[in-house]
Amino acid sequence: MRSRSNSGVRLDYYQRIVHRLILAHQEPVTGLFPASNINSHAWIRDNVYCILAVWGLSMAYKKIADQDEDRAKCYELEQSCVKLMRGLLMAMMNQKDKVEKFKMTQSPFDSLHAKYSSKNGLPVVGDNEWGHLQIDAVSLYLLILAQMTASGLQIVFTLDEVSFIQNLVFYIESAYSIPDYGIWERGDKTNHGEPELNASSIGMAKAALEAMNELDLFGARGGPASVIHVLADEAHKCQAVLQSMLPRESNSKELDSGLLCVIGFPAFAVDDAQLILKTKDAILSRLQGKYGCKRFLRDGYRTPKEDPSRLYYERWELRMFENIECEWPLFFCYLILFHAFQNEKRSVQEYADKLEKIMVRSEDGTLLIPESYAVPQDLVGAEYQKPGSQNREVVGRCPFLWGQSLFILGRLLQEGFLAVGELDPLNRRLGAQKKPDVVVQVVIIAEDNEIRDKLAEHDLHVQTIAEVAPIEVQPARVLSHLYTYLGRNRKLGLSGRKSRDVGILSTSKLYSLKDRIFAFTPQFVDLSRFYIASDNELMIDILKGEINFLKSAWDLLGRPLVTLVLKRIHLDQDKIPLAMIQTMRKLKSGYINGTRVMLGSLKDFLNTSAITDLSFLGSTEDGYPDRLHPDVQTYLDEHLLRSFSNRSTMNLRGGQLRPRHLRRRMSCKGAIKKTRSINVDSDNLGMEGPSPLTERRLSSVVPPPWLQASKQGHVSVFATTPEEGPTSPPQMGGELVARENMYPVDPLHSRSAIDRRSEFVRQQEMPKILIQRHRADTNFADTEVEELIAMLRETENLEEQGDILQYLVDTQGLDFNTGMLEEGRVVTVRDLLKGLYEKACQQKLWGLVRHTAGMLGKRVEDLGKAVTDLLVRQKQVTVGMPPNNEHTITAPLPEVELRQLIHDAYGDDESTAMLTQELMVYLAMFIRTEPQLFHEMLRLRVGLIIQVMAKELSRTLNCGGEAASEHLLNLSPFEMKNLLYHILSGKEFAVSSVARGNLSIVSCKSSRVSKKSQIGLGDPEGEDALVATIDDRQGQWLRRRRLDGALNRVPRDFYSRVWTVLEKCQGLAIEGRVLQQSLTQEMTPGELKFALEVETALNQIPQPEYRQLVVEALMVLTLVTEHNMVPSLGDIICVEHLVHKANQLFLEDQRKVQGDATLCCAKLKDGKEQQQAASGMLLCGGAAYICQHLYDSAPSGSYGTMTYMSRAVALVLDCVPKHGEKECAIS
Repeated sequence: MRSRSNSGVRLDYYQRIVHRLILAHQEPVTGLFPASNINSHAWIRDNVYCILAVWGLSMAYKKIADQDEDRAKCYELEQSCVKLMRGLLMAMMNQKDKVEKFKMTQSPFDSLHAKYSSKNGLPVVGDNEWGHLQIDAVSLYLLILAQMTASGLQIVFTLDEVSFIQNLVFYIESAYSIPDYGIWERGDKTNHGEPELNASSIGMAKAALEAMNELDLFGARGGPASVIHVLADEAHKCQAVLQSMLPRESNSKELDSGLLCVIGFPAFAVDDAQLILKTKDAILSRLQGKYGCKRFLRDGYRTPKEDPSRLYYERWELRMFENIECEWPLFFCYLILFHAFQNEKRSVQEYADKLEKIMVRSEDGTLLIPESYAVPQDLVGAEYQKPGSQNREVVGRCPFLWGQSLFILGRLLQEGFLAVGELDPLNRRLGAQKKPDVVVQVVIIAEDNEIRDKLAEHDLHVQTIAEVAPIEVQPARVLSHLYTYLGRNRKLGLSGRKSRDVGILSTSKLYSLKDRIFAFTPQFVDLSRFYIASDNELMIDILKGEINFLKSAWDLLGRPLVTLVLKRIHLDQDKIPLAMIQTMRKLKSGYINGTRVMLGSLKDFLNTSAITDLSFLGSTEDGYPDRLHPDVQTYLDEHLLRSFSNRSTMNLRGGQLRPRHLRRRMSCKGAIKKTRSINVDSDNLGMEGPSPLTERRLSSVVPPPWLQASKQGHVSVFATTPEEGPTSPPQMGGELVARENMYPVDPLHSRSAIDRRSEFVRQQEMPKILIQRHRADTNFADTEVEELIAMLRETENLEEQGDILQYLVDTQGLDFNTGMLEEGRVVTVRDLLKGLYEKACQQKLWGLVRHTAGMLGKRVEDLGKAVTDLLVRQKQVTVGMPPNNEHTITAPLPEVELRQLIHDAYGDDESTAMLTQELMVYLAMFIRTEPQLFHEMLRLRVGLIIQVMAKELSRTLNCGGEAASEHLLNLSPFEMKNLLYHILSGKEFAVSSVARGNLSIVSCKSSRVSKKSQIGLGDPEGEDALVATIDDRQGQWLRRRRLDGALNRVPRDFYSRVWTVLEKCQGLAIEGRVLQQSLTQEMTPGELKFALEVETALNQIPQPEYRQLVVEALMVLTLVTEHNMVPSLGDIICVEHLVHKANQLFLEDQRKVQGDATLCCAKLKDGKEQQQAASGMLLCGGAAYICQHLYDSAPSGSYGTMTYMSRAVALVLDCVPKHGEKECAIS
């Protein structure tokens, strides 16, 4: 035998090690690895990591295979990999019913098991006896399957297996919204079995989806049937959520070393080089020790303080594990691979040296990687004193095969036997490199010749649908239907893709099917979907957003292609709307909002676009892969005929139906208006009108003695009707009114017609349409239904029709038969409403559109998706008006439940409920495109945002509350989104009027404009537009506090700083809720769960501006603790005491200097003032007994709020020294 080269000898050495440490344990029947000699369970994750060393070694042999025995060794190692991967595949295929079920339920009990028996591949523990739902394990399997297939191994043998793998792709594609148990199998770190969203699972799923896309599982020998398809949008959603979470791992784990496998080998899931470094540095600075890295902060696993007799931890004991968590050498192996892929030789060497010091030598001198190192029982005290000072001992398995396998890979890379590209044949490691600019191709197609000619007048030349043949243009819903055939398999009982959603990335490709080519219009232009789609300006705005999104998110071959069809419905009085023409001209110019675009025709772009083959639509299972599946054939034949034909809308006014003699004055006027519940006039924003003191928990500490309530003498404009006199609390079993829909009624209509509807009407299970009637309703009672319907036919005014229909729905119900016939069918009130809704959409009467949409029970089709988009980026959403009726949404809900929740929150107010759905969709759009708007906000309180929007309109237009909320509900969807944007970003804006009395919101760039607010609500007499001059210095800080409070914005690092305050006192009391010191025992400072606890306490405060002062008071307390002025802050601190004390000091100063507040709160008190105060209203209208002028003071400066807060802290807290010199500087 010839002598071997040095490299050959060295490789043989590694082959012996791999054989002895790894392959010797592989079960001969199943190919799986048991956890240890005494535990025969085989974990998916550990098994895949174990085999990586074998795969790496086989590729190293392949390179030097100059002798037959080397080729044989290479083949032998490869087949061990195939054996293991197929063993796992068989174990999972045995649970195919679970995969099918999980697509529907996404329940932890329907998930694939995390571990199987290594003897026979069968389940070893029950569905509910283990945290089986671990998306990262299934994703890791798919990712490595893809990489091995790309490296030339053949693991999948039959088309049935291909279908199963395709269904595993569906299993993980919603990873971004599925809470699981994660890489450490424990979910929440208290280990009570609560799953949570884990960044490491989402990152692994994103990597697997990208690796699997368009991959042929039969390698070079496959055909179209063995290709896996992934909808690019799903992978992108995982990426967006991952980027919003990093470096956080989950709600309870603010950091986790497991993220190393997401930012580096094997997943390479992050495209942003900055974020990769930030995450790695966070892990090194907070989790790295001498013996490896801790898994996460306060990880009690295998520490001497852990109670081995139970699985879970008590919440208070987590604090004991701080600084004594076990350290895992495994992570040094990850770091060696991380730096090897970055080609940073010095760092690789540094970690290799660290690792050498802590490895264990076996009897024969082999270096072994132990599982973890713990502090010995007797040294725990010393380790607490000085973390990192004590020697640790090995606990757990040794060798730990997961770590050993990665260690061997690292050595093969260091010694040059492998190049990094061989461990990553799909080139995932290049994801973070800069890509060239994307050019977005746009094609505009006219529905018919008439529209084509209209466009030609504007020098825009387009083709019609007929002219683009043979390419066929279809709406997105056709594509989503076709994708449901993907992965169907009768033998295995698998039903294909469940989600009906196709995003912009999927519709920006062309699709080939046999010899036909399809282009699909984006999902957002489907008109049947929702009223937002009939606002052209909003559609254009969304289009610009989507083009911008394509620029950053597109990573497929070829250029993205957006196809738009211009239809009859888009015309405005038979003309093409100006906004559309302007946008098309911009597209023609080649740039729109900073994105490069090309406008052209479909055939020009055939060669430059991405084309996907829809070959999975063939009848492969019946043995005719070349023929279309019969169902698909019928679907396409039906749809191609009708996809772009217009539906006729129902006509309310058949000429023969209208008796001319029945001219009646309107007696239902204002029926819609009475359902409204947006409340602007009351100055304590958030309260449902200044109701009597007894009726609501006062939003302050007990009022000072001179404020004691005198029951009479307080007549509220809101709550009473003239006959009733002062409102007394409702005499209903003494229970508080849970909610009142109060609304100031137009004095022109009868004053007493206030509809009082409160929650208990519904609680007592009366029928839905019941109304508590007042005297004023008598003029409806004698108006017979027939007469109303006659009036309905003859009135031309849609608003009047709306009021009549509202009344009919309230009294008769939606399915009431009106006695009219249309084409021989009975017409119900619901049909009439639909007709009205469609007309209102055409005429752009948005207030009426929103109201009728609500009455018809329409829901935004993407509502569930929008809420999920917000939740998975760690934002909770609340709906309803605070304080009594706010519902918090903390987990994704089905659309039907969501809609019910929203409508319950607003009672009878359909318009506001619709507006809430609409705003949620806009918030989701913003969080996708401009996540920076949402920094330092944890909860989005939609009810408060609506009130602030109305309040801002009333301020800018200088009009009353009712007018403002009317204007708000009549804003077009585009202007509504615009107003929301201005409020989120805190930009100043002005309002100008456009045709038809619609308002338009314009940004004020220069300070000159913002002094004057343009109001163009020209009076009917056609006077010149008023220009009101508002001195915008006055009220500026109040407005800022109100906006920040309503949006729940807090200063940077606020929550972690509150944590340090809590550590030094017994608790913090806010509005009756106490944050206990014990929270610091359970949670770490940066933990999201802790932030949500603080947020929940702050949300008890209904008035936004008062909430902001409480936040400022907390910030002053953090300064006291951070400068270590005192060892402890003593007992429970009542934060509101501090704010009220600061207010008192402020008023004393105001009296001294005769400031503005002497006109209201700082006046000398006489009897009259006391009564004012007792009624809960200050003269200046300040919320919660705090002077309006204090709200309007800047934070800094000698009369600033922070100065008074600091003085208040010094006076109220006993522990702060009262005399002696103290350096006091307030930043």
